[in-house]
Amino acid sequence: MDIDKKRKKEIKIISNMIDLYCKKNQKSKEDLSDYEELKNYAIKKINSCPFMETKTFCSNCNVHCYKPDMRKKICEVMRFSGPRMIFYHPIMTIHHIILSKKRKK
Repeated sequence: MDIDKKRKKEIKIISNMIDLYCKKNQKSKEDLSDYEELKNYAIKKINSCPFMETKTFCSNCNVHCYKPDMRKKICEVMRFSGPRMIFYHPIMTIHHIILSKKRKK
């Protein structure tokens, strides 16, 4: 798979997960800016990932490059959004699950 295409796909997935989390949990305008910052941080990390060619997703990577506070936020987003993605983006979610399972073997 083309690395640029792979990056775009991963960016789309993480952006959708953050958007879903924010939509369901946003309490104030400040929350919105926090998650916009998280999204920009995640995109920056995806774009600079040296392992993109061999890994599937950040959750399957051996190296976790997120700062501790951002890692805590992204884990919270993924725990919330992951199970709900099937209702909002079913095809993307099924594809993500299949790729993740293949790579873990």
